[in-house]
Amino acid sequence: MSGRVLCAGCLRPQRNCICALAQRVDCAAELLILQHPLEVHEAKGTARLLHLCLPRSRMEVGEQFDAPQLQAWLEQAWQGDAPAPAPAPRTMLLYPESPHDPALPLLPAPPLPAEWLDAPERLRLVVIDGTWRKSRKMLYLNPLLQQLPRLALQDLPASRYAIRRAHRPGQLSTLEATSCALAQLQPGLDVRPLLVAMDALVQRQQQWRSPG
Repeated sequence: MSGRVLCAGCLRPQRNCICALAQRVDCAAELLILQHPLEVHEAKGTARLLHLCLPRSRMEVGEQFDAPQLQAWLEQAWQGDAPAPAPAPRTMLLYPESPHDPALPLLPAPPLPAEWLDAPERLRLVVIDGTWRKSRKMLYLNPLLQQLPRLALQDLPASRYAIRRAHRPGQLSTLEATSCALAQLQPGLDVRPLLVAMDALVQRQQQWRSPG
């Protein structure tokens, strides 16, 4: 990346800028994207595009976060949001049920209160952007994330993310998984613009790969 001018919006080289691909979606819930550092300059990644599409999103990069800073991202109003008297967010983690890993043991996740789903505007969804192994390590290194109720996705569609091979059955890109989660949290929300944006990203990557 050295020597190349980066776009201030998507942080990619300007000739590969993806800002124009973004499709705005005004969802009720907030989204906190925690991205592994090795994903930042991954051309096939979808997290930055997802962030560009969602005005109520925040994106932070790291593997092990400072605990007080992470707690603030999870619980406090973000800069530019409504002042403190607003109700505290109900924060949950988008993460699938995972088999036990002796190398990276996790605490049992608390149950997701059913009444939370009645007020999507109070929800703050946390998404970890990284490979399966990286995301589990991030969860292991940040106990505050382990203490969050987890959202389990239902009725997963087949992935349309043709430029990155899935390593597990039902594995989706970060953008696809998040769009499913937002639709689940806010019935009636039209998440198709997110998928349109991702399709445009996939098409561009395929064109760059094509000879000639």
